[in-house]
Amino acid sequence: MKDNQLGEMEARFAELIWERAPIPSGELVKLCDEKLGWKKSTTYTMLRRLVQRGIFESRDSIVSTRISREEFASMQSERFVEETFGGSLPAFLAAFTSRKKLSEKEVEELLQIIERGK
Repeated sequence: MKDNQLGEMEARFAELIWERAPIPSGELVKLCDEKLGWKKSTTYTMLRRLVQRGIFESRDSIVSTRISREEFASMQSERFVEETFGGSLPAFLAAFTSRKKLSEKEVEELLQIIERGK
């Protein structure tokens, strides 16, 4: 995927699709009019933009996902850690926990995640 950041309106639009995909493009147009106040042309412009970026696909008037919401969030997280902490997850966790202490439950969940990731 070329760019894994979304602007505010792109994110709202993407959420509509992720919640309902696969969705007929005509239904998406109606939904965007109702939820976002967009005209048909605005919806198709935004859809074309996100299709070009590899997040969604539109084939035979059906809009579907190429990247799930979870995959997209994971990509954003990886990019943040890479750009902000030089890719170091321990550096991220150290910075995060320097101001916010973790609960016992959070520590246990993190330990389980680490064990699964080994």
